[in-house]
Amino acid sequence: MNPDSLKGTDNSTSDRADAHLDLRGTPCPINFVRTKLRLQQMSPDSLLEVWLDPGEPIEQVPDSLKMEGYQIEALEQHQDFFSLLVRRPASL
Repeated sequence: MNPDSLKGTDNSTSDRADAHLDLRGTPCPINFVRTKLRLQQMSPDSLLEVWLDPGEPIEQVPDSLKMEGYQIEALEQHQDFFSLLVRRPASL
């Protein structure tokens, strides 16, 4: 695991995000677990941008996050990945 993948980076596609997580190439359910762990480290009401692969990751991760109480703010398709904006609620 790349330790930088858990930190915010400056290659975000959204200037609204407080942090960025590039999980391209990360299989399910590890990508969900890493997203959830990163959100738990963030301040309430923070916005996380997550990059996910097409297929199972983009089909599973957003729904799993919603079931856990996280708010999906945006989902954008790029050429070879998806950008997901997730907000950590004030209380979870």
